Amino acid sequence: MDTVALAVTDGMLHFELSLAYEVFAAAPADVTVPWYDVTVCGPVAVRVGRFRLEPDHGLDELSRADTVIVPGWADVDVDPPADLVEAVRAAHEAGARIASLCTGAFVLAAAGLLDGRRATTHWAHTRDLAARYPRVEVDPDVLYVDNGSVLTSAGKAAAMDLCLHLVRLDHGSSIANTVARRLVVPPHRDGGQAQFVTAPVPAPDNHPLAELLPWVIERLDQPLTVEDLARQARMSSRNLGRHFRSVTGTTPLQWLLTQRIRHAQELLETTDDSIDTIAAATGMGTATTLRRHFNRTVGVPPDTYRRTFRSRTRPGPHDSRQRPTV
Repeated sequence: MDTVALAVTDGMLHFELSLAYEVFAAAPADVTVPWYDVTVCGPVAVRVGRFRLEPDHGLDELSRADTVIVPGWADVDVDPPADLVEAVRAAHEAGARIASLCTGAFVLAAAGLLDGRRATTHWAHTRDLAARYPRVEVDPDVLYVDNGSVLTSAGKAAAMDLCLHLVRLDHGSSIANTVARRLVVPPHRDGGQAQFVTAPVPAPDNHPLAELLPWVIERLDQPLTVEDLARQARMSSRNLGRHFRSVTGTTPLQWLLTQRIRHAQELLETTDDSIDTIAAATGMGTATTLRRHFNRTVGVPPDTYRRTFRSRTRPGPHDSRQRPTV
């Protein structure tokens, strides 16, 4: 099983730390694949918000982990501790995948891991990150950024999105969805969605698209257009676009494409259907169209994606550091 190390020190935010521990330390009851081995690494004892925490190991243990999670850093005006920065840098040099949650990006930036890379953090601190670390390409408008071995997320709920994204990379969409259901959170929000929307996140049944979104999910095999969605929602295309931006943080077409791609991922993982059949089932029309959108969105062709996740279910040696570039 993969080892996930949570890097902690005085001044960390307890919400992001607890969130990551909940995702990676508790395997869903109906998941039979080997789950993560989670360890908490830090000094002898640390103060996390109002809580006192005793880590399992010192920070030097980070370099032995497959994935290192750096939770939010409470005071971005103060440089993170040098021993934490050095331990995170050493873990990356040793081959670990490094992910920051919220303002944990300041730790990664201090370690030089974001130089020349696109990154994000909580929208309230993106200007500070860009000003302090000018070699970082700060994107203030996304939920998370995946650079392969280095990942960053925006604040709070977006940290959950990134953690589920990591589970999806390691175990596939079906298991990530199972984890999301256990936590009672949306199974997937695309990293490119806006992190700051103009209205509060509505309750599941308390927004203008509450009836439309499930209707669309049940009809992904059909060639739906924005006009079709607007007609079903009984509103103009312009109003539909405004409501989509407010509720989902993205456009109707981008949201629809995301749902088609995620459905294709699940079919590739769980069935032997041909690419042509999956293209039809997801409303892509042809295998060529599916391959084009899938490769652009996920980063690998559908056939490669299927082989990758099928190979994970077969017994035999497994190098946990070798992950698909998706």
